Amino acid sequence: MNSSGNRPGGGSDSAKKAAARAGDSPVVEWGARLGYGASGVLHLLLAYLTVQIARGGGGEEASQSGALATLAEEPLGQGLLWVIAAGFTLLALWQLTELVTRREASDKAKAGGKLVLYSALAWMSFTFASGGRTSSNQQTKEFTVTLMEAPGGRVLVGLVGAAIIGIAAYHVDKGWRERFLGDLQEHPGRWVVIAAKVGYIGKGIALAAVGILFITAAIQQRAGKVTGLDGALRSMLDLPAGTFILLGVALGLAAYGVYSFARARYARV
Repeated sequence: MNSSGNRPGGGSDSAKKAAARAGDSPVVEWGARLGYGASGVLHLLLAYLTVQIARGGGGEEASQSGALATLAEEPLGQGLLWVIAAGFTLLALWQLTELVTRREASDKAKAGGKLVLYSALAWMSFTFASGGRTSSNQQTKEFTVTLMEAPGGRVLVGLVGAAIIGIAAYHVDKGWRERFLGDLQEHPGRWVVIAAKVGYIGKGIALAAVGILFITAAIQQRAGKVTGLDGALRSMLDLPAGTFILLGVALGLAAYGVYSFARARYARV
Protein backbone atom coordinates (compact mmCIF):
# COMPACT_ATOMS: atom_id res chain seq x y z
CA MET A 1 0.00 0.00 0.00
CA ASN A 2 1.31 3.44 -0.94
CA SER A 3 1.80 5.92 1.87
CA SER A 4 -0.06 9.24 1.69
CA GLY A 5 3.22 10.94 0.87
CA ASN A 6 3.51 8.77 -2.31
CA ARG A 7 -0.04 9.36 -3.53
CA PRO A 8 -0.64 12.37 -5.81
CA GLY A 9 -1.47 15.22 -3.48
CA GLY A 10 -1.08 13.01 -0.43
CA GLY A 11 1.60 15.11 1.23
CA SER A 12 -0.30 18.28 0.46
CA ASP A 13 -3.51 16.84 1.93
CA SER A 14 -1.67 15.80 5.09
CA ALA A 15 -0.21 19.29 5.46
CA LYS A 16 -3.64 20.85 5.02
CA LYS A 17 -5.17 18.52 7.62
CA ALA A 18 -2.37 19.33 10.06
CA ALA A 19 -2.80 23.04 9.44
CA ALA A 20 -6.57 22.75 9.88
CA ARG A 21 -6.10 20.98 13.23
CA ALA A 22 -3.64 23.67 14.32
CA GLY A 23 -6.03 26.41 13.25
CA ASP A 24 -8.84 24.82 15.27
CA SER A 25 -6.65 24.56 18.36
CA PRO A 26 -8.09 26.55 21.30
CA VAL A 27 -4.61 27.95 21.97
CA VAL A 28 -4.25 29.31 18.43
CA GLU A 29 -7.84 30.60 18.41
CA TRP A 30 -7.39 32.33 21.76
CA GLY A 31 -4.02 33.64 20.60
CA ALA A 32 -5.48 35.06 17.38
CA ARG A 33 -8.07 36.95 19.43
CA LEU A 34 -5.29 38.19 21.68
CA GLY A 35 -3.48 39.36 18.54
CA TYR A 36 -6.47 41.43 17.46
CA GLY A 37 -6.49 42.98 20.92
CA ALA A 38 -2.78 43.76 20.51
CA SER A 39 -3.59 45.45 17.21
CA GLY A 40 -6.14 47.56 19.08
CA VAL A 41 -3.49 48.76 21.54
CA LEU A 42 -1.09 49.53 18.69
CA HIS A 43 -3.62 51.61 16.77
CA LEU A 44 -4.66 53.60 19.84
CA LEU A 45 -1.01 54.46 20.43
CA LEU A 46 -0.60 55.41 16.76
CA ALA A 47 -3.61 57.70 17.12
CA TYR A 48 -2.01 59.34 20.16
CA LEU A 49 1.29 59.89 18.30
CA THR A 50 -0.59 61.31 15.31
CA VAL A 51 -2.27 63.85 17.59
CA GLN A 52 1.18 64.83 18.90
CA ILE A 53 2.31 65.53 15.32
CA ALA A 54 -0.83 67.58 14.66
CA ARG A 55 -0.04 69.66 17.75
CA GLY A 56 3.50 70.25 16.49
CA GLY A 57 5.13 68.07 19.13
CA GLY A 58 8.20 65.90 18.72
CA GLY A 59 8.77 62.69 20.64
CA GLU A 60 8.44 59.20 19.20
CA GLU A 61 7.84 58.62 15.51
CA ALA A 62 4.25 57.88 14.52
CA SER A 63 4.88 54.30 13.45
CA GLN A 64 4.57 50.78 14.81
CA SER A 65 8.01 51.02 16.41
CA GLY A 66 7.18 54.43 17.84
CA ALA A 67 3.97 53.08 19.36
CA LEU A 68 5.82 50.16 20.93
CA ALA A 69 8.58 52.49 22.20
CA THR A 70 5.92 54.68 23.83
CA LEU A 71 4.44 51.63 25.53
CA ALA A 72 7.89 50.49 26.72
CA GLU A 73 8.29 53.74 28.66
CA GLU A 74 5.17 53.09 30.78
CA PRO A 75 5.44 51.42 34.22
CA LEU A 76 3.67 48.22 33.14
CA GLY A 77 4.65 48.57 29.49
CA GLN A 78 7.38 45.95 29.44
CA GLY A 79 5.06 43.21 30.66
CA LEU A 80 2.33 44.28 28.25
CA LEU A 81 4.84 44.16 25.39
CA TRP A 82 5.46 40.46 26.06
CA VAL A 83 1.69 39.84 25.92
CA ILE A 84 1.42 41.82 22.67
CA ALA A 85 4.37 39.91 21.18
CA ALA A 86 2.71 36.59 22.05
CA GLY A 87 -0.57 37.78 20.55
CA PHE A 88 1.00 38.80 17.25
CA THR A 89 2.97 35.53 17.13
CA LEU A 90 -0.15 33.41 17.53
CA LEU A 91 -2.08 35.60 15.10
CA ALA A 92 0.71 35.04 12.57
CA LEU A 93 0.51 31.29 13.22
CA TRP A 94 -3.23 31.34 12.57
CA GLN A 95 -2.62 33.19 9.28
CA LEU A 96 -0.13 30.46 8.36
CA THR A 97 -2.84 27.84 8.83
CA GLU A 98 -5.15 29.96 6.66
CA LEU A 99 -2.45 30.19 3.98
CA VAL A 100 -2.12 26.40 3.87
CA THR A 101 -5.82 25.50 4.04
CA ARG A 102 -7.39 28.15 1.81
CA ARG A 103 -8.11 27.10 -1.78
CA GLU A 104 -8.72 30.44 -3.53
CA ALA A 105 -5.59 32.25 -4.72
CA SER A 106 -6.94 35.59 -3.46
CA ASP A 107 -7.53 34.14 0.02
CA LYS A 108 -4.03 32.69 0.05
CA ALA A 109 -2.57 36.04 -1.00
CA LYS A 110 -4.39 37.87 1.79
CA ALA A 111 -3.34 35.28 4.37
CA GLY A 112 0.27 35.45 3.13
CA GLY A 113 0.33 39.23 3.36
CA LYS A 114 -1.09 39.18 6.87
CA LEU A 115 1.37 36.45 7.86
CA VAL A 116 4.27 38.72 6.88
CA LEU A 117 2.71 41.73 8.65
CA TYR A 118 1.97 39.99 11.94
CA SER A 119 5.32 38.19 11.93
CA ALA A 120 7.07 41.54 11.57
CA LEU A 121 4.97 43.04 14.38
CA ALA A 122 5.73 40.02 16.58
CA TRP A 123 9.47 40.40 15.97
CA MET A 124 9.31 44.13 16.66
CA SER A 125 7.32 43.58 19.87
CA PHE A 126 9.78 40.95 21.11
CA THR A 127 12.64 43.37 20.36
CA PHE A 128 11.14 46.09 22.55
CA ALA A 129 9.98 43.62 25.22
CA SER A 130 13.55 42.36 25.61
CA GLY A 131 14.91 45.88 26.01
CA GLY A 132 16.04 46.48 22.43
CA ARG A 133 15.00 49.16 19.96
CA THR A 134 14.29 49.39 16.27
CA SER A 135 12.96 52.07 13.93
CA SER A 136 10.25 51.60 11.33
CA ASN A 137 11.37 54.86 9.69
CA GLN A 138 14.94 53.62 9.28
CA GLN A 139 13.83 50.21 8.00
CA THR A 140 11.56 51.81 5.39
CA LYS A 141 14.32 54.19 4.32
CA GLU A 142 16.88 51.37 3.96
CA PHE A 143 14.39 49.21 2.06
CA THR A 144 13.61 52.03 -0.37
CA VAL A 145 17.28 52.89 -0.93
CA THR A 146 18.11 49.22 -1.60
CA LEU A 147 15.17 48.92 -3.99
CA MET A 148 16.12 52.13 -5.81
CA GLU A 149 19.66 50.82 -6.39
CA ALA A 150 18.38 47.65 -8.07
CA PRO A 151 17.95 47.44 -11.86
CA GLY A 152 14.76 49.31 -12.70
CA GLY A 153 14.74 50.60 -9.15
CA ARG A 154 12.61 53.68 -9.80
CA VAL A 155 9.94 51.53 -11.40
CA LEU A 156 10.04 49.07 -8.49
CA VAL A 157 9.68 51.85 -5.91
CA GLY A 158 6.81 53.30 -7.91
CA LEU A 159 5.14 49.88 -8.06
CA VAL A 160 5.46 49.54 -4.28
CA GLY A 161 3.75 52.91 -3.93
CA ALA A 162 0.98 51.87 -6.32
CA ALA A 163 0.50 48.61 -4.39
CA ILE A 164 0.20 50.50 -1.10
CA ILE A 165 -2.37 52.84 -2.64
CA GLY A 166 -4.25 49.76 -3.83
CA ILE A 167 -4.28 48.41 -0.26
CA ALA A 168 -5.43 51.84 0.93
CA ALA A 169 -8.33 51.77 -1.55
CA TYR A 170 -9.21 48.27 -0.34
CA HIS A 171 -9.41 49.55 3.25
CA VAL A 172 -11.62 52.49 2.28
CA ASP A 173 -13.91 50.26 0.22
CA LYS A 174 -14.09 47.64 2.98
CA GLY A 175 -15.08 50.29 5.50
CA TRP A 176 -17.54 52.17 3.31
CA ARG A 177 -19.36 49.04 2.14
CA GLU A 178 -19.15 47.36 5.59
CA ARG A 179 -17.46 44.32 4.11
CA PHE A 180 -15.65 43.81 7.43
CA LEU A 181 -18.85 42.19 8.73
CA GLY A 182 -17.82 39.10 6.76
CA ASP A 183 -14.83 38.73 9.10
CA LEU A 184 -17.11 38.43 12.13
CA GLN A 185 -19.11 35.47 13.40
CA GLU A 186 -22.06 37.66 14.41
CA HIS A 187 -23.22 41.27 14.17
CA PRO A 188 -21.24 43.30 16.73
CA GLY A 189 -23.73 46.12 17.18
CA ARG A 190 -24.26 49.57 15.68
CA TRP A 191 -21.46 51.39 17.50
CA VAL A 192 -18.84 48.82 16.57
CA VAL A 193 -19.94 49.07 12.92
CA ILE A 194 -19.54 52.87 13.05
CA ALA A 195 -16.08 52.51 14.63
CA ALA A 196 -15.07 49.99 11.97
CA LYS A 197 -16.26 52.22 9.10
CA VAL A 198 -14.41 55.26 10.45
CA GLY A 199 -11.38 53.12 11.27
CA TYR A 200 -11.01 51.43 7.90
CA ILE A 201 -11.48 54.70 6.00
CA GLY A 202 -9.07 56.61 8.27
CA LYS A 203 -6.45 53.88 8.00
CA GLY A 204 -6.92 53.84 4.23
CA ILE A 205 -6.19 57.57 4.04
CA ALA A 206 -3.01 57.12 6.09
CA LEU A 207 -1.84 54.26 3.84
CA ALA A 208 -2.59 56.29 0.71
CA ALA A 209 -0.27 59.02 2.01
CA VAL A 210 2.48 56.41 2.45
CA GLY A 211 1.94 55.19 -1.12
CA ILE A 212 2.15 58.74 -2.46
CA LEU A 213 5.52 59.19 -0.72
CA PHE A 214 6.89 56.10 -2.48
CA ILE A 215 5.67 57.29 -5.88
CA THR A 216 7.08 60.78 -5.26
CA ALA A 217 10.43 59.24 -4.28
CA ALA A 218 10.43 57.21 -7.51
CA ILE A 219 9.75 60.30 -9.62
CA GLN A 220 12.27 62.50 -7.84
CA GLN A 221 14.84 59.73 -7.16
CA ARG A 222 14.91 60.64 -3.47
CA ALA A 223 14.64 57.25 -1.78
CA GLY A 224 16.16 58.54 1.47
CA LYS A 225 13.14 60.77 2.00
CA VAL A 226 10.73 57.84 2.37
CA THR A 227 10.15 57.23 6.08
CA GLY A 228 6.92 55.26 6.05
CA LEU A 229 3.84 56.19 8.05
CA ASP A 230 5.58 58.79 10.19
CA GLY A 231 6.88 60.69 7.17
CA ALA A 232 3.50 60.45 5.44
CA LEU A 233 1.67 61.87 8.44
CA ARG A 234 4.17 64.70 8.90
CA SER A 235 3.87 65.60 5.21
CA MET A 236 0.14 66.21 5.77
CA LEU A 237 1.00 69.24 7.89
CA ASP A 238 2.01 71.02 4.67
CA LEU A 239 -1.48 70.62 3.21
CA PRO A 240 -4.21 73.24 3.59
CA ALA A 241 -5.96 72.49 6.90
CA GLY A 242 -3.26 69.87 7.45
CA THR A 243 -3.71 69.91 11.22
CA PHE A 244 -7.40 69.07 10.92
CA ILE A 245 -6.67 66.36 8.36
CA LEU A 246 -4.18 64.80 10.78
CA LEU A 247 -6.69 64.95 13.62
CA GLY A 248 -9.17 63.19 11.34
CA VAL A 249 -6.63 60.48 10.58
CA ALA A 250 -5.93 60.15 14.32
CA LEU A 251 -9.67 59.69 14.90
CA GLY A 252 -9.70 56.98 12.23
CA LEU A 253 -6.75 55.15 13.76
CA ALA A 254 -8.36 55.33 17.21
CA ALA A 255 -11.65 54.04 15.79
CA TYR A 256 -9.79 51.15 14.14
CA GLY A 257 -8.23 50.38 17.51
CA VAL A 258 -11.68 50.26 19.12
CA TYR A 259 -12.91 47.99 16.33
CA SER A 260 -9.89 45.72 16.83
CA PHE A 261 -10.91 45.15 20.44
CA ALA A 262 -14.40 44.22 19.28
CA ARG A 263 -12.91 41.99 16.61
CA ALA A 264 -11.04 40.11 19.33
CA ARG A 265 -14.47 39.15 20.63
CA TYR A 266 -16.42 38.66 17.39
CA ALA A 267 -13.81 37.52 14.86
CA ARG A 268 -14.50 34.46 12.75
CA VAL A 269 -11.48 32.38 13.84
